[in-house]
Amino acid sequence: MIKNFFEPIECGETLPINNVHAVSVSMPTIQDVIDYEEQTPEILEKIKSGYPRFILHPYLKQLGLFIKKKYQVCDDYEVVLLSSQKAVALVSDKYFIHNKIEIDEPFGVILVRNGTCQLQKVLMYIQHVGCNLSSRLAEEYLYKEGLIISLHEEELEDKTKAKDIIISTLASAYEQPKENICLAPSGMNAIYSIVRGLNSIQSHNGRNILVQFGWLYLDTMNIVNHHFDRQKVFPDITNLDLLEEYLEEYGFSITAIITEIPTNPLLTSVDIKRLRKLCDKYNIPLVIDTTFATPYNLDLKDYADIFVESLTKFACGNADVLMGAIILNKKHNLSHMTTEFFKHCECVYIKDIQRLALEIKDYKTRIKKISSNTKMLVEYFKSCSYIDKIYYCLSEENKENYSQTMIDDNSYTGVVSVTFNKNIEEVYDKLNFAKGPSLGTEFTLLMPYTYLAHYDLIVCKDGNRFLKEIGLPIDLIRISVGSEPIEEIIKEFKKLEN
Repeated sequence: MIKNFFEPIECGETLPINNVHAVSVSMPTIQDVIDYEEQTPEILEKIKSGYPRFILHPYLKQLGLFIKKKYQVCDDYEVVLLSSQKAVALVSDKYFIHNKIEIDEPFGVILVRNGTCQLQKVLMYIQHVGCNLSSRLAEEYLYKEGLIISLHEEELEDKTKAKDIIISTLASAYEQPKENICLAPSGMNAIYSIVRGLNSIQSHNGRNILVQFGWLYLDTMNIVNHHFDRQKVFPDITNLDLLEEYLEEYGFSITAIITEIPTNPLLTSVDIKRLRKLCDKYNIPLVIDTTFATPYNLDLKDYADIFVESLTKFACGNADVLMGAIILNKKHNLSHMTTEFFKHCECVYIKDIQRLALEIKDYKTRIKKISSNTKMLVEYFKSCSYIDKIYYCLSEENKENYSQTMIDDNSYTGVVSVTFNKNIEEVYDKLNFAKGPSLGTEFTLLMPYTYLAHYDLIVCKDGNRFLKEIGLPIDLIRISVGSEPIEEIIKEFKKLEN
């Protein structure tokens, strides 16, 4: 856990602190964030690790160098580590890489020529589809080779029980049979597998357009762009009229509609009943990313055909495991497609499964505490003069559509996004919460969302104009509310009243 309520955390420190498998990293000032986005040498000295799909883990760097030496790879090539041989084939075929390396290792390796744009494309694609190598697998390998002297001390569930604990927990939470659930090494790999499955379906039924409803998470849209020649994006999730008009012309050409409930980071939700009716009218599968909603806040089993959840977030709660899940809804007609939707998922390393199995036991209890804290924090923000706008899932305009899906009256998604009547540096830099990427942690975690997700749009006029069009504020701070005493969380925010 983070240090006592709420002390400054140095830039580059792992979040959680002193955890080599942490998926977040401390960026305590806006200038740190800007320096990171601009990749200044000073910040790269401080930030050695971070979200694994975006920053290469130190153990993976070390393992890459070892493999390069072991297989006598010349300096003309960069060694890229992947989660499996299946991932090697995927990336190699995508980018016409024929210089594969024959190895006898429990992971995949490709060689990409240095000094070309191909290397960056390969790394970005790996980021999008989530076929990164596990830091725990790399750690185990390095330890056995004598390249590191110890393993990170952490509690793990029994190897023989771990996977069933995770699957059983999700099966109970989503009220689905175990066989309808598949684990993936990240939420993005789960999304990727679904998109690939949908791509296969379109070749059989002639439907070839994937609709993205809402301004979705960046890498979700990137995956769709990679694997669907035709896609349609509706940025405004509240405007179902536009979608309905589009479906009147193209409804029977739509492979699926994919959306988030609520959206990241503006916590907006679609009129789910109306959307479901439209899907039924045109026989369109509905894919819902429920990472923010969780199965314990909103009951969406009457609406989604396919659920996808990033277990890295609330299911883990400690930001030290990367994992995702696909859940097929037994109520709808896609259960016979389990093989097609699951076969593209990468295997999950056993130690990651063991760690999450331990953490997911507290999933429901954690959500209830975080949800209660979120409700009270929102009520506090409503009375604050320094607050410009509050974005939260169950705002008044959303309650009407979701009253029948709420598990109870306190079902607030554990994320609040806020803009302020003060300069973002003055706000963000002053607060002593943990600050960095990711969400769903038991410790309160702040992220200047637009700076970290869309910095390229911030630094140009056209980008600024686009952000205004989609209604995404530049100075938005996303707050992942923790399970600390709510009075302590509010006390820290009260520093901004002065």
